[in-house]
Amino acid sequence: MQTVTVRGVTLGAGRPKIIVPIVERTEEAILAEARSFADLPLDMVEWRVDWFDGAEAPDRVEHCLRALRAALGETPLLATFRTAREGGERAIAPKDYAALCKGIAATGCADLLDVEAFTGDAVVEDILSFAHRCGVKVIGSSHNFQATPPQEELVARLCRIQALGADIPKLAVMPRSRQDVLALLAATEEMVRCYADRPIITMSMGGDGVISRLCGQVFGSAATFGCASHSSAPGQMEVRQLDTVLRLLEQAM
Repeated sequence: MQTVTVRGVTLGAGRPKIIVPIVERTEEAILAEARSFADLPLDMVEWRVDWFDGAEAPDRVEHCLRALRAALGETPLLATFRTAREGGERAIAPKDYAALCKGIAATGCADLLDVEAFTGDAVVEDILSFAHRCGVKVIGSSHNFQATPPQEELVARLCRIQALGADIPKLAVMPRSRQDVLALLAATEEMVRCYADRPIITMSMGGDGVISRLCGQVFGSAATFGCASHSSAPGQMEVRQLDTVLRLLEQAM
């Protein structure tokens, strides 16, 4: 399996990498949060652009992104605009979503870009091609905040994201039972064992799904999300606690 390396952090090898989100509204708060991460055990920072009160103004997004890049130093940065359709803070038309994603990639400040993989093939392929020309890696994502589809559908969605050309397929689903959590873990294991030629990221959200955020090294998820001051999705653990558990599991294995 190929790995993906950004700023010295390799996804797809060793323990799952810890990604900490920033979900603040103003540039001042975003930068303050980033500076507070200096002593946290994280591997990567995610900026949730959909939370930013200037998200609809390209010049404000670029200004904040450049300042954030400077504040983070060599910490890898993932930029994400999560649409309302997939659980994010605001709705956006596909053409505007594509323009926003391409604008972020063009700055060279984000190391990775999250692209919602089922936005429409033409839109996704356009963003992917542009991002790759800019040297930006793409996490192709799919989120279901209502339910967990059957295992075979979960695997099919991961395979489709891989076929589209995303560097890292990502799948997040909401469990309605513990059996749903098992379905997500089984789909992760099947994908890695049978189909994946690159790292994948999977998670089951909410309280029941917390275990899926901890056992990636066993089942094959290459990264997990932990929170500092605010979480970006249900079930995220505090980053220090998450790091402790991941290191204990790594030692035991």
